[in-house]
Amino acid sequence: MSRKKPSREAAAVVTGAGSGIGRAFALELARRGRVVCADINEATARDTVRMIEAAKGQAWAVACDVGELAQVEALAARAEELLDDPVDVVVNNAGIGIGGKRIGEFDIGDWRKTVDVNLWGVIHGCHVFAPKLRALRRGGVLNVASTASFAAAPTMGPYNVTKAAVLALTETLAAELAGSGVRVSALCPTFVKTNIIRDGRIEPGATRLAERLMDWIGFTPGRVAREALDSLDHGRLYTLPQLDARLVWRMKRWMPESYGRGAGVLGRLAARASS
Repeated sequence: MSRKKPSREAAAVVTGAGSGIGRAFALELARRGRVVCADINEATARDTVRMIEAAKGQAWAVACDVGELAQVEALAARAEELLDDPVDVVVNNAGIGIGGKRIGEFDIGDWRKTVDVNLWGVIHGCHVFAPKLRALRRGGVLNVASTASFAAAPTMGPYNVTKAAVLALTETLAAELAGSGVRVSALCPTFVKTNIIRDGRIEPGATRLAERLMDWIGFTPGRVAREALDSLDHGRLYTLPQLDARLVWRMKRWMPESYGRGAGVLGRLAARASS
């Protein structure tokens, strides 16, 4: 069984690699190995590849809608052709942001779209690649969740639900792959300086507040990607890169009922501040 750190000399696939954290993962993995950059928008994936090639790295762009199983299966096959090696690191990153309404106010189509990308995309990635990695007996799976996976902040219902499910999926996969040589990790950041708020389905008032918080306490995508890959290399199941994420993690476990009441109060205050 290989003791090599998964991200070192990796033959990697990153979904949602055309921007944000996904692009940062692709850039960092290209410094450590080779990477296939998958995105629903092939043009932005190609932009990421050009950035990697300018830094003398190796990368390829593939169009992929992670919400469609057949496209993820095709991505896996194409990645092996391009890399001329088995894929040994998978970063299931593709996702969309949504927020600013209460449950019952979101359009049901928004729920379905969020579930298709944020949850089914990760399910498809694990479904397709986990058996390959299990047979390979090395490598890693890194699923991008969020502090929302355990924080359950108000007016973020679809996002919270999908990210909580991604965390549960990651924990299940880690248990199933224990002892196999394959490492599994969940990334749970708070605010990362990307375009997810601008490009997501977030109400204007909530967007203004989120953008302020991102400016104040947000980490750069590159910093988050490096920490997450280092955590995967060291076999850590959870990566909580920011102090506020770690504080919420502890509060939720030590005082779950008090946390829930406090989150409700803060949610109402935030709604007033953003209106």
